[in-house]
Amino acid sequence: MRFEKIIKLFLVLSLTFSTSAACANRIKDIVDVQGVRSNPLTGVGLVIGLADTGDSSLPSQQMLTNILRRSGIVISPDDLSGGNIAIVMVTAELGAFNRKGSRIDVEVSSIGDAESLKGGILLPTPLKGLDQQVYAVAQGPLSIAGWTVSGEQGSVTKNHQTVARIPGGAVVEKQEIASFVKYLGEHRYITFNLRNSDFATAENISKAINESYPSSAEVIDPGTVKVQIPDSIGKSKVAGFVDNITSKNVEVDTPATVVINERTGTIVVGENVSISSVAISQGSLVVKIKETSRVSQPTTPFTESATTEVVPETMISVDEESGHLIPLRRTVTVSDLANTLNSIGATPSDMIAIFNALKKAGALQAKLEIM
Repeated sequence: MRFEKIIKLFLVLSLTFSTSAACANRIKDIVDVQGVRSNPLTGVGLVIGLADTGDSSLPSQQMLTNILRRSGIVISPDDLSGGNIAIVMVTAELGAFNRKGSRIDVEVSSIGDAESLKGGILLPTPLKGLDQQVYAVAQGPLSIAGWTVSGEQGSVTKNHQTVARIPGGAVVEKQEIASFVKYLGEHRYITFNLRNSDFATAENISKAINESYPSSAEVIDPGTVKVQIPDSIGKSKVAGFVDNITSKNVEVDTPATVVINERTGTIVVGENVSISSVAISQGSLVVKIKETSRVSQPTTPFTESATTEVVPETMISVDEESGHLIPLRRTVTVSDLANTLNSIGATPSDMIAIFNALKKAGALQAKLEIM
C-alpha cells in the first residue's frame, strides 16, 4: 500500500509539472550528429590481490599459470590454490574523439565464482574491438565503492561486490576518429538524427537553423535533418558552426502516449493525452489471506502418548465493494486528466485497468504502450 501511494504521488507530480503546451530544448539535447559515436571494447583479464574472496575456477588458475610462465616461472595449475585471484571481463567505450595516449574508464566484472573484487588489482589486459584489433590496454586498482561484513550466521553487503570500475584505467593504443562531415560534390553536409522521431520537431529544427543560415537545413524524414555547411565556413571553423546551430532552442512536440509497466505499477502519461466523454465504474475485489500457526497441546484424558504439535492455519476473507458508474467529461490537458482520475480515488493498479479499458472502448486518445 505504501508503495502504491508513492507511485501515485510521483504520477501526480509528474503530470502537474508537464502541463506546458510546448517544451523548448536545445538542438544538441534532442539530436545526435551522424557519424559521432563510441565503439565498445572488451577483454578477458585477471584480478590479483583479493583477500580470499576470489574464484577457484580452472580458467583463472590457467590464466595465472600462463602469466607466470611468461615470467620464467614454470608451474602447473594444480600447484595454485586459494582465492586471491579472479578471472574477469573488462569492458570500455572508445570515444569518437579519443586520441592515442588518452585514458578511458573501464568496467570490470567477475565471470567466475568470486565473492568480491574489493582490494583487487587488474593485470594489464588488452581491449579489442569487434574487428579483433587491440585499441586500448587496461590495468590498475579496482574501485567498487562498497563493503561486506560477515559473521558465522549472516552478512551485510553494500553495493555490488563483483563489479568494479577503474576511472581512467585504460590507455588508448589505437584511435578511431569519427568523421561527421560528408562531402557531396563541392558541398559539405552534417546530418542530425533525432532521438525521438517527429515531423513537427524536425521541421522546427530546420526552421531554427535556416533563420541564421538561410536554405542550409533540409528535413529528410521525421528522424533526419541534413544541414549544408556554408562555403564561407572554413575547415577550422566547422566545430564552431556546429556549436552555434545546436545551441538554438526549438519546441519539441511529443506524441500522445501512455506507458504502463504492470510489474512495477509505473504509469507515465504524455502531455497531449486526452479522454473522450465516458463513464467509468470503479469497483474492487479485496482478498485477504492470513497464515498463522496454532499450537496443539493435548490435555484431555487418554492422551498420555500424544505430543505437542504446531498446526498451520489459513484464514481467507473476500470483500467485494460495489462500484459506482462515474461520468467523466472530455479532458484536454494532462492536469485535467490527473485531477479526473484522482477524483475517483484511483490507485496505480486501478489506473492500469482503467487505461486498458479506455483504449479498448476507443475513449483514450493516445497510444498505449505496455512494458
